[in-house]
Amino acid sequence: MTAIPLVLVHGHPFDHTMWRPQIEAFSASRRVLAPDLRGYGTAAALPEVERFERFARDIEALLDERDVRTCVLAGLSMGGQIVMDCYRLFPERIRGLVLADTFPAAETPEGVKVRHATADRLLREGMDGYADEVLEKMVAPYASPEVKAHVHRMMTATRPESAAAALRARAARPEYRELLTRVTVPVLVAVGADDTYTPVADAEAMHAVLPESELRVFDGAAHLPNLERAGEFNAVLGEFLAKVDARS
Repeated sequence: MTAIPLVLVHGHPFDHTMWRPQIEAFSASRRVLAPDLRGYGTAAALPEVERFERFARDIEALLDERDVRTCVLAGLSMGGQIVMDCYRLFPERIRGLVLADTFPAAETPEGVKVRHATADRLLREGMDGYADEVLEKMVAPYASPEVKAHVHRMMTATRPESAAAALRARAARPEYRELLTRVTVPVLVAVGADDTYTPVADAEAMHAVLPESELRVFDGAAHLPNLERAGEFNAVLGEFLAKVDARS
Protein backbone atom coordinates (compact mmCIF):
# COMPACT_ATOMS: atom_id res chain seq x y z
CA MET A 1 0.00 0.00 0.00
CA THR A 2 1.41 3.36 -1.06
CA ALA A 3 1.58 6.14 1.51
CA ILE A 4 0.11 9.28 -0.06
CA PRO A 5 2.23 12.41 0.50
CA LEU A 6 0.92 14.79 3.15
CA VAL A 7 1.02 18.55 2.57
CA LEU A 8 0.48 20.77 5.63
CA VAL A 9 -0.64 24.40 5.20
CA HIS A 10 -0.17 26.64 8.23
CA GLY A 11 -2.46 29.38 9.49
CA HIS A 12 -2.02 33.10 10.14
CA PRO A 13 0.16 34.59 11.48
CA PHE A 14 2.30 31.47 11.90
CA ASP A 15 4.87 29.48 9.92
CA HIS A 16 5.57 25.85 9.06
CA THR A 17 6.76 25.06 12.60
CA MET A 18 3.10 25.18 13.61
CA TRP A 19 3.05 21.61 12.26
CA ARG A 20 6.17 20.39 14.10
CA PRO A 21 4.39 17.55 15.98
CA GLN A 22 2.84 16.29 12.74
CA ILE A 23 6.09 16.56 10.76
CA GLU A 24 7.85 14.54 13.46
CA ALA A 25 5.07 11.95 13.66
CA PHE A 26 4.55 11.24 9.96
CA SER A 27 7.82 11.95 8.12
CA ALA A 28 9.14 8.45 8.81
CA SER A 29 6.22 6.77 7.07
CA ARG A 30 5.37 9.13 4.20
CA ARG A 31 6.52 12.21 2.36
CA VAL A 32 5.55 15.33 4.30
CA LEU A 33 5.73 18.84 2.87
CA ALA A 34 5.15 21.75 5.26
CA PRO A 35 6.05 24.96 3.43
CA ASP A 36 6.18 28.47 4.76
CA LEU A 37 3.53 30.48 2.93
CA ARG A 38 4.55 33.53 0.92
CA GLY A 39 5.83 36.19 3.32
CA TYR A 40 5.84 33.91 6.38
CA GLY A 41 8.75 32.20 8.10
CA THR A 42 11.69 31.76 5.74
CA ALA A 43 9.64 32.14 2.54
CA ALA A 44 10.30 35.03 0.17
CA ALA A 45 8.09 38.01 0.97
CA LEU A 46 8.10 39.81 -2.36
CA PRO A 47 5.96 40.26 -4.19
CA GLU A 48 3.47 40.24 -1.31
CA VAL A 49 0.27 38.28 -1.84
CA GLU A 50 -2.51 40.44 -3.30
CA ARG A 51 -5.14 37.83 -4.16
CA PHE A 52 -6.01 34.91 -1.91
CA GLU A 53 -5.66 32.54 -4.88
CA ARG A 54 -1.92 33.32 -4.90
CA PHE A 55 -1.42 31.11 -1.85
CA ALA A 56 -3.08 28.16 -3.60
CA ARG A 57 -1.07 28.71 -6.78
CA ASP A 58 2.10 28.71 -4.65
CA ILE A 59 1.09 25.32 -3.23
CA GLU A 60 0.46 24.04 -6.77
CA ALA A 61 3.91 25.28 -7.84
CA LEU A 62 5.46 23.49 -4.85
CA LEU A 63 3.79 20.23 -5.84
CA ASP A 64 5.18 20.62 -9.35
CA GLU A 65 8.64 21.50 -8.05
CA ARG A 66 8.75 18.48 -5.71
CA ASP A 67 7.13 16.16 -8.28
CA VAL A 68 4.16 15.38 -6.03
CA ARG A 69 1.40 14.21 -8.36
CA THR A 70 -1.26 13.62 -5.69
CA CYS A 71 -1.48 14.31 -1.96
CA VAL A 72 -3.55 14.65 1.16
CA LEU A 73 -3.87 18.38 1.76
CA ALA A 74 -4.29 19.60 5.35
CA GLY A 75 -4.84 23.18 6.47
CA LEU A 76 -5.71 24.96 9.70
CA SER A 77 -7.59 28.28 9.96
CA MET A 78 -6.44 30.43 7.01
CA GLY A 79 -4.57 27.32 5.87
CA GLY A 80 -7.88 25.48 5.71
CA GLN A 81 -9.30 28.17 3.45
CA ILE A 82 -6.20 27.92 1.24
CA VAL A 83 -6.77 24.16 1.09
CA MET A 84 -10.35 24.78 -0.05
CA ASP A 85 -9.05 27.11 -2.74
CA CYS A 86 -6.59 24.41 -3.83
CA TYR A 87 -9.50 22.00 -4.21
CA ARG A 88 -11.32 24.62 -6.29
CA LEU A 89 -8.32 25.03 -8.58
CA PHE A 90 -6.78 21.54 -8.90
CA PRO A 91 -9.03 18.88 -7.33
CA GLU A 92 -7.56 16.11 -9.49
CA ARG A 93 -4.33 16.19 -7.45
CA ILE A 94 -6.02 15.84 -4.04
CA ARG A 95 -6.83 12.44 -2.50
CA GLY A 96 -8.04 13.69 0.87
CA LEU A 97 -8.59 16.92 2.78
CA VAL A 98 -8.08 17.92 6.40
CA LEU A 99 -9.99 21.06 7.37
CA ALA A 100 -9.00 22.10 10.89
CA ASP A 101 -10.43 25.05 12.82
CA THR A 102 -11.57 26.82 9.68
CA PHE A 103 -14.76 27.93 7.94
CA PRO A 104 -15.87 28.19 4.29
CA ALA A 105 -17.96 31.37 4.20
CA ALA A 106 -16.81 34.49 2.41
CA GLU A 107 -16.06 37.46 4.63
CA THR A 108 -18.98 39.54 5.88
CA PRO A 109 -18.92 43.32 5.31
CA GLU A 110 -18.12 43.78 8.99
CA GLY A 111 -15.40 41.14 8.77
CA VAL A 112 -13.84 42.93 5.80
CA LYS A 113 -13.65 46.13 7.87
CA VAL A 114 -12.08 44.29 10.81
CA ARG A 115 -9.44 42.60 8.66
CA HIS A 116 -8.44 45.88 7.01
CA ALA A 117 -8.37 47.65 10.37
CA THR A 118 -6.18 44.90 11.80
CA ALA A 119 -3.88 45.12 8.77
CA ASP A 120 -3.54 48.87 9.34
CA ARG A 121 -2.79 48.28 13.01
CA LEU A 122 -0.05 45.71 12.30
CA LEU A 123 1.64 48.09 9.86
CA ARG A 124 1.42 50.89 12.40
CA GLU A 125 2.35 49.02 15.59
CA GLY A 126 4.07 45.79 14.58
CA MET A 127 3.16 42.29 15.76
CA ASP A 128 4.02 42.31 19.48
CA GLY A 129 0.91 43.93 20.92
CA TYR A 130 -1.38 41.92 18.65
CA ALA A 131 0.38 38.69 19.62
CA ASP A 132 -0.02 39.44 23.33
CA GLU A 133 -3.68 40.26 22.83
CA VAL A 134 -4.74 37.16 20.87
CA LEU A 135 -2.45 34.50 22.34
CA GLU A 136 -5.07 33.04 24.68
CA LYS A 137 -7.59 32.85 21.85
CA MET A 138 -5.15 31.12 19.51
CA VAL A 139 -4.52 28.56 22.24
CA ALA A 140 -6.59 28.02 25.35
CA PRO A 141 -5.62 29.93 28.52
CA TYR A 142 -4.81 26.58 30.12
CA ALA A 143 -2.44 25.48 27.30
CA SER A 144 1.07 24.46 28.31
CA PRO A 145 3.70 27.21 28.69
CA GLU A 146 5.74 25.54 25.94
CA VAL A 147 2.88 25.69 23.45
CA LYS A 148 2.08 29.29 24.39
CA ALA A 149 5.71 30.31 23.94
CA HIS A 150 5.92 28.60 20.54
CA VAL A 151 2.75 30.26 19.27
CA HIS A 152 3.75 33.68 20.57
CA ARG A 153 7.19 33.30 18.96
CA MET A 154 5.70 32.47 15.57
CA MET A 155 3.38 35.47 15.68
CA THR A 156 6.01 38.00 16.70
CA ALA A 157 8.47 36.68 14.08
CA THR A 158 6.02 37.31 11.22
CA ARG A 159 6.66 40.39 9.10
CA PRO A 160 3.88 42.95 9.68
CA GLU A 161 3.82 43.73 5.95
CA SER A 162 3.19 40.11 5.04
CA ALA A 163 0.58 39.64 7.76
CA ALA A 164 -1.24 42.78 6.60
CA ALA A 165 -1.14 41.70 2.95
CA ALA A 166 -2.59 38.30 3.84
CA LEU A 167 -5.38 39.89 5.88
CA ARG A 168 -6.39 42.10 2.95
CA ALA A 169 -6.29 39.16 0.52
CA ARG A 170 -8.27 37.02 2.95
CA ALA A 171 -10.91 39.74 3.27
CA ALA A 172 -11.63 39.34 -0.46
CA ARG A 173 -11.50 35.53 -0.60
CA PRO A 174 -14.32 33.65 -2.37
CA GLU A 175 -17.17 31.66 -0.88
CA TYR A 176 -16.47 27.90 -0.49
CA ARG A 177 -19.70 26.52 0.95
CA GLU A 178 -21.11 25.38 -2.41
CA LEU A 179 -17.73 23.91 -3.34
CA LEU A 180 -17.79 21.68 -0.26
CA THR A 181 -20.99 19.99 -1.45
CA ARG A 182 -19.06 18.81 -4.53
CA VAL A 183 -15.97 17.41 -2.82
CA THR A 184 -15.44 13.80 -3.94
CA VAL A 185 -12.61 12.77 -1.59
CA PRO A 186 -12.63 11.86 2.12
CA VAL A 187 -12.43 14.83 4.49
CA LEU A 188 -11.39 15.06 8.12
CA VAL A 189 -13.00 18.03 9.84
CA ALA A 190 -11.19 18.84 13.09
CA VAL A 191 -11.76 21.55 15.70
CA GLY A 192 -10.82 22.43 19.25
CA ALA A 193 -13.78 22.28 21.63
CA ASP A 194 -12.93 25.71 23.04
CA ASP A 195 -12.15 27.45 19.75
CA THR A 196 -13.80 30.88 19.68
CA TYR A 197 -12.44 31.97 16.28
CA THR A 198 -14.00 29.01 14.45
CA PRO A 199 -16.34 27.35 16.93
CA VAL A 200 -17.55 23.77 16.84
CA ALA A 201 -20.75 24.91 15.10
CA ASP A 202 -18.69 25.94 12.05
CA ALA A 203 -17.09 22.50 11.91
CA GLU A 204 -20.47 20.80 12.29
CA ALA A 205 -21.85 22.87 9.40
CA MET A 206 -18.98 21.82 7.12
CA HIS A 207 -19.36 18.19 8.16
CA ALA A 208 -23.08 18.36 7.34
CA VAL A 209 -22.59 19.46 3.72
CA LEU A 210 -19.51 17.44 2.79
CA PRO A 211 -20.46 14.21 0.99
CA GLU A 212 -17.88 12.09 2.83
CA SER A 213 -16.46 13.49 6.05
CA GLU A 214 -15.76 12.70 9.67
CA LEU A 215 -15.85 15.27 12.46
CA ARG A 216 -13.45 15.18 15.41
CA VAL A 217 -13.74 17.64 18.29
CA PHE A 218 -10.68 17.88 20.54
CA ASP A 219 -11.42 18.57 24.19
CA GLY A 220 -8.90 20.72 26.00
CA ALA A 221 -7.98 22.76 22.94
CA ALA A 222 -8.87 26.06 21.30
CA HIS A 223 -7.77 27.18 17.81
CA LEU A 224 -4.63 25.01 17.48
CA PRO A 225 -5.50 21.46 18.57
CA ASN A 226 -2.60 20.07 16.52
CA LEU A 227 -0.28 21.75 19.05
CA GLU A 228 -2.45 21.82 22.16
CA ARG A 229 -3.43 18.14 21.91
CA ALA A 230 -0.75 16.90 19.54
CA GLY A 231 -0.89 13.23 20.53
CA GLU A 232 -4.64 12.96 20.09
CA PHE A 233 -4.55 14.99 16.89
CA ASN A 234 -1.82 12.76 15.44
CA ALA A 235 -3.75 9.60 16.31
CA VAL A 236 -6.86 10.89 14.51
CA LEU A 237 -4.84 12.15 11.54
CA GLY A 238 -3.00 8.82 11.34
CA GLU A 239 -6.28 6.90 11.14
CA PHE A 240 -7.53 9.23 8.42
CA LEU A 241 -4.32 8.91 6.38
CA ALA A 242 -4.49 5.13 6.60
CA LYS A 243 -8.02 5.23 5.23
CA VAL A 244 -6.97 7.44 2.32
CA ASP A 245 -3.95 5.21 1.62
CA ALA A 246 -6.18 2.13 1.51
CA ARG A 247 -8.53 3.76 -0.99
CA SER A 248 -5.71 4.92 -3.23
